[in-house]
Amino acid sequence: MPPTTTALVTGATHGIGRATAFALGRAGYRVGVCARTGGKVESLVAELRAAGIEAAGRPADVADPVAVSGVVDHISRTLGEIGVLVNNAGVLIARPIEELTLEDWDATMATNLRGLFLMTRAVLPPMRARKRGDIVNVASLSARSGFAGGSAYAASKHAVLGFGRSLMLELRKEGIRVVTVCPGSVDTGMLRDQPMLPSNPDRILHPEDVAETILHSLRLPERALVSEIDLRPSNP
Repeated sequence: MPPTTTALVTGATHGIGRATAFALGRAGYRVGVCARTGGKVESLVAELRAAGIEAAGRPADVADPVAVSGVVDHISRTLGEIGVLVNNAGVLIARPIEELTLEDWDATMATNLRGLFLMTRAVLPPMRARKRGDIVNVASLSARSGFAGGSAYAASKHAVLGFGRSLMLELRKEGIRVVTVCPGSVDTGMLRDQPMLPSNPDRILHPEDVAETILHSLRLPERALVSEIDLRPSNP
């Protein structure tokens, strides 16, 4: 995908999303961003523009189909049709199963799975018309295994992996690449807020590591597709 393309990054105001927005912008992409909090989206857009990146954004809950349509329409009108979607928005609620509420479960599935489906469906028609595009789904190594306290999160990420595998087979003959990135532990606020998941920030991944991996997958020749990437700390 040529770097003059518009990329949309969800969950972009923190962690992996923020790092990816800047990595794509520095590589020459026009960058659209969204997240739930309007003030944070506005601040991020201002920072991206201050760095010389053509950017636009809008607040949205990715689980809300009306909000999703609004974001896609706004970014497409402001920056041009979306050629790259990075489905990064996610929540992590790590609790013992007896403490996990139905609201916790529903919130996890709404953002991590429903939101990914809605965003993907919204950006696909122009990609199919052009017969080119890239969809990157940020999953997790827990999509392949699991962890204590991660019943909701791991279940959602297993579903993301299945979604990505099926979508890749559906779209590859139309010139649209689907990549699922499965990072291990990443030093983000989302992880630091989980008492059940202690980690050493000096020995786990940083958001920029994941962002560079996403950018590398997009830089491959269009005839090449890496459908799944496991990204691990080298010495955890």
